[in-house]
Amino acid sequence: MNSWERIKRMYEHREADRIPIIDSPWGGTIRRWMREGMPPMDWTDYFDTDKIADISVDITPRFPYKLIEETDRYRIETSPWGVTMKNFKEEDSTPEFLDFTVIDEESWENAKKRMTLSDDRIPWDYLKANYPRWRAEGYWIRGIFWFGFDVTHSWMMGTENLLIALIEQPDLVTDMFDTYLNRNEILFERLWDAGYQFDEMFWYDDMGYKGTTFFSPKMYRELVFPFHKRAVDWAHGHGIPAQLHSCGDIMTLLPEVMKTGLDGLNPLEVKAGMDALGIKKEYGDRLLLRGGINAVLWDKTDEIIEEIRTKIPVLMENGGFIFSSDHSIPNSVSLENMRRIVEEVKRVGTYR
Repeated sequence: MNSWERIKRMYEHREADRIPIIDSPWGGTIRRWMREGMPPMDWTDYFDTDKIADISVDITPRFPYKLIEETDRYRIETSPWGVTMKNFKEEDSTPEFLDFTVIDEESWENAKKRMTLSDDRIPWDYLKANYPRWRAEGYWIRGIFWFGFDVTHSWMMGTENLLIALIEQPDLVTDMFDTYLNRNEILFERLWDAGYQFDEMFWYDDMGYKGTTFFSPKMYRELVFPFHKRAVDWAHGHGIPAQLHSCGDIMTLLPEVMKTGLDGLNPLEVKAGMDALGIKKEYGDRLLLRGGINAVLWDKTDEIIEEIRTKIPVLMENGGFIFSSDHSIPNSVSLENMRRIVEEVKRVGTYR
């Protein structure tokens, strides 16, 4: 079977030859593997894991780029979202968010006017060059929506500003969510009509951190749920499933999230408090699960092998499971450890 066939069967809650294996190694992880003997090639080919491709569009306000300061260790620069960031040059670092252009209704209205729907927001040349190969080689192709709480607090408004606005200015917040999603819907409709059809709609909306969520189930139901449901409905209207990526512990939100009609959930972040086996028991007959394998253990051979042997036989029952870490593969994971992990997953995750 190819990747498309395996993942399709998982969404249908049917067995395949084996469970699909997909993940996101850090850039430093790839470089480490190459230092340790992997040839300069696609890591999925080297390990014979599954292949996915993403289609994204540009909905940013396209604020101008400006380099403010550069040292041997970092660059301070602005983003198309209007955020001033300190980007560190160390391997696999995360940026520090310093300042935000959009902080209130007036600045949002200015940004909103810049979020045009011009055709150059779609990567036509990239798709012409790659889409036929993806289909010929059996890739699973994802359309990537970009909307909701996560994009707003991470990339445009800032966490503190948004959390206050959720309480004090809910109309502002919902207008932002609506605008993001509206731009996505229109641009992806153009893609779909042009023949660039994809196999699922996927979006990132991190709503939790360690042990809890950023907001209550009530606030989710009132302010976020309508947009999640709209995204799911858009996907279902095009005959494809919808999958949500939400880091952190969102266990308390799951009853409400499931009312959207969602088809898939990842990454089931163990270290934050997500219970993959409990979710499988409660929702596994209607929800594809991806992840739930603790990334903290991937550099500890005996512990990660035990995690695989304990969890996978339960999670793979009746299909509905894709193997991956509970976020991404850090650069602490050696080439040999990754080889052992993939071998063990293929052994344990094969349907008899």
